Amino acid sequence: MFSKILIANRGEIAVRIIRACKEMGAATVAVYSEADRNALHVALADESYCIGKAEASESYLDEKQIISAALLSGAQAIHPGYGFLSENAHFARLCRKNGIVFIGPDPDSMERLSDKAVLKELMRDAGLKVIPGTRAVASLDEARKAADQIGYPVMLKACAGGGGRGIRLIRSELELDDAYMQATAEAGSAFGDSSVYLEKYIYPARHIELQILADEAGQAVCLGERDCSLQRRNQKLIEETPSPAVSEEGRETIIQTALAAIRKIGYVGAGTLEFLYDADGNFWFMEMNVRLQVEHCVTEMLTGIDLVKWQIRIAAGIPLSFSQKDVPLVGSAIECRINATGCGTLKMLHVPGGPFVRFDTCLVEGTVVSPYYDSLLGKLVVHAKTREESLRKLRAALCELVISGIPTNAEEQLRIISDERFVSGDYDLTFMGSR
Repeated sequence: MFSKILIANRGEIAVRIIRACKEMGAATVAVYSEADRNALHVALADESYCIGKAEASESYLDEKQIISAALLSGAQAIHPGYGFLSENAHFARLCRKNGIVFIGPDPDSMERLSDKAVLKELMRDAGLKVIPGTRAVASLDEARKAADQIGYPVMLKACAGGGGRGIRLIRSELELDDAYMQATAEAGSAFGDSSVYLEKYIYPARHIELQILADEAGQAVCLGERDCSLQRRNQKLIEETPSPAVSEEGRETIIQTALAAIRKIGYVGAGTLEFLYDADGNFWFMEMNVRLQVEHCVTEMLTGIDLVKWQIRIAAGIPLSFSQKDVPLVGSAIECRINATGCGTLKMLHVPGGPFVRFDTCLVEGTVVSPYYDSLLGKLVVHAKTREESLRKLRAALCELVISGIPTNAEEQLRIISDERFVSGDYDLTFMGSR
């Protein structure tokens, strides 16, 4: 097991990883930008190193500075969290070159699975239904021909995408030219890779993802599904597990099929398979995230299994100590993402309490929300025996949450979970009018 781990991230996920490391008895190293000098993750870590300016490109995305901090501190491993360098095969190789363990899949596997169009072919061969689509299209003219062949409406997506960026819904050929230019420009700016591909737009549909853990011995488990259909502009707002739309039989079938696919491709680590779930009960594979998800904590609340600790153990070569039959999928867990809707300085914070209520955050009084980074302030998660109880608990927790000085979406989240469509569980990706 590692005795010292560097966390190559910031915000609530850095705090979350530091907490797991401390519980495992590992020393922690934080890195921070000039804008995050007074951040909570810096105060909580055993050591900390400033790695650059406020802009992420000059700090949290600076591979050499992060490696230098790891070498100076004597860290044996680097946990990348999510975003930033978490799916960067070049950075994973740089870690390996310098004798540092990258807590995530090996770089060859990461690179092989990074092209979403290629990944779909692998998953199709492994037995999953895959949304009809293309590999990367080299030009606008090629995109036009592909869209005609697939049939409108289509989705245009960044090959290296994530976080809802580089995605456009195209309902007719009249929209294609502008959407192609916008998507490629956004993809190039966000990911340094402007390549895009097309796939058939499936609707009505829900966004369902399966959380996977797999070790080097070939063992794999699925920790159930998450329903992530509450989205605005492809950005997730609320996640719940289990999905109110998926039957027990459908759940068991897709879990076994997904685990067979994971074993066939030889994946090791924590990963998430994402699907569109249509009105006929079909799971259509979209993509795989080879990292920790933002919404991992809603799965932890349902199962009681610490995903961050198991990421670290798997990276250290420790096999899973439980099998699929040992995974408890009991009750209902729901998560609301609390986002800043503007900049500000936190004047007062009151975090909801009580049994089975969790708020993962990096907020402390005096925290300044700047325009440099993601707007996520925290994730409010509850668990109860039934979905109805979970909803009541979440409403109470949202009413108790106080974040003064920073404008947030907490009131909007309260309205959403009180909406009859959400209460009944009868919602899909069109709920927020984002599709």
